[in-house]
Amino acid sequence: MKNNKIARGLALALVMGTGSTAFASMGNIGTTYGVLPTDVASAQALSMFNTKVSSVYYNPAYLAKDPRGELTVGLLHAEHELRVNSLGGPAAPIRRGDVLQDSPSQHTLIGLKSNLSNLTRFNHPLYLGVMIGIEKYGEEMLAFESETSRTGQYFEYGRQPLFLSLGGATQLWRGIDVGASARITLQSEAELSAYTNLAGETRYEKLDVSAKPEIRPTLSVTMDLGETFCPDGNCWLDGFETAFAFRGYSNTNTTVDANTVIPGVIDEPGLSLAVTTLDSYQPNIYSAGLLYRTDRLRLGASLELQQWSDLEDEFDGDTIKDQAVSNDDGVGILEFQDVVIPRIGAEYQLNQNFAVTGGVAYSESPLKSNASLNVNYLDTDKWIFGLGLTAKYERTRFFSFPVRFDIAYQYQKLDPRTFDLYDTRSPSYPQPYETVEADGDVNVITGAVTLKF
Repeated sequence: MKNNKIARGLALALVMGTGSTAFASMGNIGTTYGVLPTDVASAQALSMFNTKVSSVYYNPAYLAKDPRGELTVGLLHAEHELRVNSLGGPAAPIRRGDVLQDSPSQHTLIGLKSNLSNLTRFNHPLYLGVMIGIEKYGEEMLAFESETSRTGQYFEYGRQPLFLSLGGATQLWRGIDVGASARITLQSEAELSAYTNLAGETRYEKLDVSAKPEIRPTLSVTMDLGETFCPDGNCWLDGFETAFAFRGYSNTNTTVDANTVIPGVIDEPGLSLAVTTLDSYQPNIYSAGLLYRTDRLRLGASLELQQWSDLEDEFDGDTIKDQAVSNDDGVGILEFQDVVIPRIGAEYQLNQNFAVTGGVAYSESPLKSNASLNVNYLDTDKWIFGLGLTAKYERTRFFSFPVRFDIAYQYQKLDPRTFDLYDTRSPSYPQPYETVEADGDVNVITGAVTLKF
């Protein structure tokens, strides 16, 4: 039976495993840019002390700081200009400042926080938070790409898959709050078997596609030092808060198993094609933050340890990228390193209705090696600068609390870095066929509206 739809389905399944125009990446909006405008504006320095619902991703314990419920809706647009400059090589094309990648990331953000204290008879504070982000302004839930690249590909930036965090918080003791949340990613599997002829016409087809959630934890604790150690009076610890969080690693991957029999050419059990590939990945992250607050000023700093070195083991099972972590020639071996990211930010209340937020961070590249056979990853160290404005509209006719509007801008400057590009199909192999310099600029703008209840 002729069935071109199934043939196209096979082609689509293979495209999912070997590449597309989605330009997905190893990052996610929570670590690459920031979830909500306060996170973006402070370069995530104040994210561990954000009273808004995005704290469910960074520090779920901070959900307990504000007893009110919350509904937040926002948009995030990240524009990339990621460049490559050819420095020459045996088979190098003429490239001078080419824009290698400019596909934007465009998220719709929805956050909901609720006070569940009345759920039980113990009269104990209990809070629930949910944060969802959907790519392409809500139209694309599974942005995915995994491929080798002759011209080079950037490691972190691009469209992001579905962002979903769910968690809760409660007070443990005076001034001490604890929280836990889960980041949910999807593991997709596709299985196809068919008989086909050399013209691609299929029959006796069977197609099975499934996706299951993968759940990874975030655990955190927050301490108000003044309230904990000086509950009965003023002391020098008043206004200081500390926070500690652990975010477990997470990933998005796809497995494609295809089997076809071509009568007279390939008999039973047929030709099998198996592809397992990793797309989005976030490492284990250990965070520590310190906040000092006054009536009008909040000043915060944080350090993050990101364990990217574990990604090498993940790539061992990737049928597309495994050649870059282990090959017989020992060239272009992909290596990662753990990095520590410092962040500092401030929020100043101009008056009753307006506040400004700013921050800066420096992020070292987790990519230790300057070459990766056939995969040809590019990544650089970067400076991150943010600025934002918050406005509260109090004269609402229908709402019990002021409506809050946030807007933020972030600029990321990628420092120049040199890479060797390897291709096993090049006549120059095992020597690099080209040396390039990578750099770029990223501009992020985001806005959100928040209703308290």
